[in-house]
Amino acid sequence: MKYVLLALVVGIGLFLLFGRNRGRGDAAAPAPPKPPPGPQAMLACTHCGVHLPQSDALMDVAGRPYCSDAHRIAGPR
Repeated sequence: MKYVLLALVVGIGLFLLFGRNRGRGDAAAPAPPKPPPGPQAMLACTHCGVHLPQSDALMDVAGRPYCSDAHRIAGPR
């Protein structure tokens, strides 16, 4: 009798350990990581010469890049 009870406890333990994860399949799979962004063009600030990515640069009406609004207002050196 004790072997039947032991087999039942082991069976329930294995079911709880492996049986719960069987139904999840693809739904629980994490999303693949996004690839890193590609390289960006680097521009030098017309006022101070600091290099910064093109996406962060502030442009004046003539199309010259600046690193900040204060340098854009101050103009080229």
